[in-house]
Amino acid sequence: MAGSPQDCEDPNPLIRALAVRTMGCIRVDKITEYLCEPLRKCLKDEDPYVRKTAAVCVAKLHDINAQLVEDQGFLDTLKDLISDSNPMVVANAVAALSEIAESHPSSNLLDLNPQSINKLLTALNECTEWGQIFILDCLANYTPKDDREAQSICERVTPRLSHANSAVVLSAVKVLMKFMEMLSKDLDYYGTLLKKLAPPLVTLLSAEPELQYVALRNINLIVQKRPEILKHEMKVFFVKYNDPIYVKLEKLDIMIRLASQANIAQVLAELKEYATEVDVDFVRKAVRAIGRCAIKVEQSAERCVSTLLDLIQTKVNYVVQEAIVVIKDIFRKYPNKYESVIATLCENLDSLDEPEARAAMIWIVGEYAERIDNADELLESFLEGFHDESTQVQLQLLTAIVKLFLKKPTETQELVQQVLSLATQDSDNPDLRDRGYIYWRLLSTDPVAAKEVVLAEKPLISEETDLIEPTLLDELICYIGTLASVYHKPPSTFVEGGRGVVHKSLPPRTASSESTESPEAAPTGAPSGEQPDVIPTQGDLLGDLLNLDLGPPVSGPPPASTVQVGAVDLLGGGLDSLMGDESEGIGGTNFTAPPAAAVPANLGAPIGGGLSDLFDLTSGVGTLSGSYVAPKAVWLPAMKAKGLEISGTFTRQAGAISMDLQLTNKALQVMTDFAIQFNRNSFGLAPAAPLQVHTPLSPNQTVELSLPLNTVGSVMKMDPLNNLQVAVKNNIDVFYFSTLYPLHILFVEDGKMDRQMFLATWKDIPNENEAQFQIRDCPLNAEAVSSKLQGSNIFTIAKRNVEGQDMLYQSLKLTNGIWVLAELRIQPGNPTFMDSELSLKCRAPEVSQHVFQAYETILKN
Repeated sequence: MAGSPQDCEDPNPLIRALAVRTMGCIRVDKITEYLCEPLRKCLKDEDPYVRKTAAVCVAKLHDINAQLVEDQGFLDTLKDLISDSNPMVVANAVAALSEIAESHPSSNLLDLNPQSINKLLTALNECTEWGQIFILDCLANYTPKDDREAQSICERVTPRLSHANSAVVLSAVKVLMKFMEMLSKDLDYYGTLLKKLAPPLVTLLSAEPELQYVALRNINLIVQKRPEILKHEMKVFFVKYNDPIYVKLEKLDIMIRLASQANIAQVLAELKEYATEVDVDFVRKAVRAIGRCAIKVEQSAERCVSTLLDLIQTKVNYVVQEAIVVIKDIFRKYPNKYESVIATLCENLDSLDEPEARAAMIWIVGEYAERIDNADELLESFLEGFHDESTQVQLQLLTAIVKLFLKKPTETQELVQQVLSLATQDSDNPDLRDRGYIYWRLLSTDPVAAKEVVLAEKPLISEETDLIEPTLLDELICYIGTLASVYHKPPSTFVEGGRGVVHKSLPPRTASSESTESPEAAPTGAPSGEQPDVIPTQGDLLGDLLNLDLGPPVSGPPPASTVQVGAVDLLGGGLDSLMGDESEGIGGTNFTAPPAAAVPANLGAPIGGGLSDLFDLTSGVGTLSGSYVAPKAVWLPAMKAKGLEISGTFTRQAGAISMDLQLTNKALQVMTDFAIQFNRNSFGLAPAAPLQVHTPLSPNQTVELSLPLNTVGSVMKMDPLNNLQVAVKNNIDVFYFSTLYPLHILFVEDGKMDRQMFLATWKDIPNENEAQFQIRDCPLNAEAVSSKLQGSNIFTIAKRNVEGQDMLYQSLKLTNGIWVLAELRIQPGNPTFMDSELSLKCRAPEVSQHVFQAYETILKN
């Protein structure tokens, strides 16, 4: 090490360069100060070879001690080297600055402007291939100020497309793809650029297989973004016999992306040929590709189906199975068009041994059961080995038999009972059991609704469901020529730590730019500019039909007592009790009651910190108040609950919330063992005690009772905010209904705010959180309004008269600690009916509409 500083002053430039390179490679923090002076001299050396070596050394030193590099001014010297007369020095300076910038994304080291870009483009023509890559990658990070500058840069980068090095070609493609975003498609130059991009990409496919694969992965991205570039180059993606499997599969994928009405005949002939290959994986992919062609190019669908039938006739097992899977998708895309082939499919039923193929065949039989005479026999043959089938097949079989039952109820009653029993009682799979119970409940309560749900019209599917999401695609285009473009994942998903991971995006389109795809390149069957329909997942289609979370209410204190109640946790026993499973009985089970109406400890809740306050579980206590009580309304009609009619309303008295219920038995049998549970809701409302119906409810008998509520249950934001989903159980069944509770039952008794606090809070809440409402025909004057609202815990802080109008300033607090401030302006008018303007301010503006409804309800009743 001692000799290195002297070597940096050697008359031979090679020795000087080797000395500074050697010192940069010794990655020891203690020797960095020895390196500073020799490095400073080498950065300003007269020989370009020494300067370019010193530029890289700065990046190495920055990695060891970033602060030292900044203090010594090396970064400024490095920026000056971008203007160097030697292109290799410029390239190395750009490489070093890019390296440093990656480890410090927030720093603006590469402050690119039109002047510096011009210097980089000048150096581009003269430096080595690796230097060109550094400069092109740097250019790709620049955003031109307008389309003219973008076109100018593209014109000077285009010659790099003919370079022998594939990395230079891909870097040039990256720059051009990015800057094309800013060019109008009306420009002649845009069309010229499209034509110039195709030949270099095609040339990359004549390299060795590994490079071909990298090129194909990049081309896959380019084709998704701009298919018009390669729309006339289909033949270069035809598979060669000696291509490795990874190249074959990638070419196949790109062929489908480029398939159009113009070339579909050529593509289908190729795919049919591929389906007779010996490589099983490739054959499967080829058969699936035929199906994708049918879905993508509607005019070719008939030819594709005919090709698939020819392949089925070969009786090659894996070909037949793959063909059945894709024919199912074709039926989804073109319903009631190609069902004549079902008979041919059924002939091959015995040869199916793969879960996906069996599931596809079962779907076809269930979907078109009315056209298949022996559909029940076919499905029954699958049912014999139900427990040996995979979950995918079991789920499909359950749905298919339910469809069959809805289409032919008299002939298949035993079959549907058998499958429902197998799915719900003999299966350990929760998905299968849940679906079985849903179907069982639908069929037993409302067959018409079951028909509407199970036999609903299905959305059409699209071939383009495997396209990369547009935002991600734009980011990946910025990473062409890197690992990200091979993985088709952004660097943040596979680079450990934060270093070097910078989210990139394409520049904004100019006003004259159109959509990314040209009209002629839009997928057939979908108009240009429209997003293709995506197949909803199974979960989306079913919906969360059992989203009632009927676990016991979550509470702070430990349970107050364990009582003996006839009805247990309504969905706690794996839903067995819902279907009337009398083998174990539902009475006499221990039921842990939630605590009685709990009084919160923290009465001094803060004013609120935004929307998050909506989910704080605090409540208030206070004195007796005469809160408005709405008349009882029918919540659950008898016709929907097997004779049980439930009416009710909500009250708040002395700080306690209650649900006042009226239960009427309009059935012919006695009702016992009542229980009630709430789903999670916006304010944590939950029963504070069990539903106590002390005597059996005889036919035509009515009982009135009051169920105490608290606000310490589970919280989930509902739509609308005051929606409450309820489940009531008795000895007959479980019944569900939902109702809207008035928000004023949640107004607490300590909701009167200090005047100074009111003024400060009103100013502190942003103006965009203020909501304005009109209350028309209010039959009260200001005094009566103030008095009536106070009865429902809406407190008047101050009152004044402005130009004949009475202004009331009021506050209220919800059980979860949210404060709402109000300004009520009462307009003078008819002495009997007056109009009022209500302004509400709140940190959680979602509640304002419901608070207004509470005002209106209280004042008009």
